[in-house]
Amino acid sequence: MSTNTLRAKRRRSALRTAAFMSPWLIGFGVFFAYPMVSTVYFSFTHYDGFAAPTFNGLDNWTYVFQDYPMFWPALRNTLWLVVVMVACRVVFGLGVGLLITKIKTGAGVFRTLFYLPYLAPPVAATLAFVFLLNPGTGPVNSLIDGVGLSGPGWFTDAAWSKPALTMLAVWGVGDLMVIFMAALLDVPKEQYEAAELDGASAFQRFRFVTLPNISPIVMFAVVTGVIQAMQYYTQPLVAGKVASGVIGGSGQQFEPGYPDKSTLTLPQLVYNLGFQRFDYGAACAIALILFALAMLFTGLLMRRRGGLIQAGD
Repeated sequence: MSTNTLRAKRRRSALRTAAFMSPWLIGFGVFFAYPMVSTVYFSFTHYDGFAAPTFNGLDNWTYVFQDYPMFWPALRNTLWLVVVMVACRVVFGLGVGLLITKIKTGAGVFRTLFYLPYLAPPVAATLAFVFLLNPGTGPVNSLIDGVGLSGPGWFTDAAWSKPALTMLAVWGVGDLMVIFMAALLDVPKEQYEAAELDGASAFQRFRFVTLPNISPIVMFAVVTGVIQAMQYYTQPLVAGKVASGVIGGSGQQFEPGYPDKSTLTLPQLVYNLGFQRFDYGAACAIALILFALAMLFTGLLMRRRGGLIQAGD
């Protein structure tokens, strides 16, 4: 076969491969590559969405890190939610999954009851929680007061607002429950039987049999939970807005973070700067910070996962 024939064959193979990949390549370019490049570009410009963007160097980054008083509280709150809320969701979801897989009668009923909250719309679920945890008239504080204790302020108290949001997130843990149940039911029963013959306790069976088998699913739950926490926007915004008593029309300005910036998150700053203050440059800078943090956490988790696999081998 001649050299020209080989080249033509390789060219046809490359074109055929590119044709099959074209839907992904177009989607990647339109929905990821172009927005990412544009975000990086706008973060170094002054742009209000009306006039043409003008290059201003590191002014947006300096403003975000040094002069914007809402950035550091939002960053601390976001990191708090990433660590605490994700950990609580994973632990509670795994615990519920373990419980339901052990139930012999009525497992379907309990599975449905725990999964239904996940189907509730975020705004409706948040409104319900704000009502339930109302410090003055909510039934939760009424029960606490009934036993002689003083109920917390929940969404009206800066010290309790993030725990209240964590409770809301744990309440809707049905998605993780279903994933963990599927993983737990897939663990080989022979390994449990061998561990019992060796005299392993229930905790030892969970540690040395269950966890190694479901560790990829746990890692999946943690990574996706971190990404979701980095994008946490609707629930803290609605909770702060309703708890503050500011309920107005679509054109009303509202500074997020009530009470005392305790429900403020980085995605709220992106919206506040970009679509309320029309400062797209600073909004793009914060969006890039969010992206970098998500990549950092994901990379550390995947590296930790790889280290555990090597240690196990």
